[in-house]
Amino acid sequence: MKDKDALCQSLADAGCSDTMTKQFISLMEQGQEKEGFALLARHRKTLLEHCHAAERKIDCLDYLVYQVEKRTKHHQGGMQHGRKADPDSGMG
Repeated sequence: MKDKDALCQSLADAGCSDTMTKQFISLMEQGQEKEGFALLARHRKTLLEHCHAAERKIDCLDYLVYQVEKRTKHHQGGMQHGRKADPDSGMG
């Protein structure tokens, strides 16, 4: 029973639902290891897809920060002594 508890905990730690955990254990107890491993492989694929989606969101956020910083620096570069440079004065 201790091994089964450890297995359940490992599956929970891996993000498996109670239903998936029960299904996996049932498959393994029935000697259907191939199907059990296929279940885990599908779960892994789902987790990886979520990871990639999060990476794309991070990339978008990084680009947004870059654009805002670039715009902020551009506006600060056009300032002289706390005032905007007069484009007709030849300064800035």
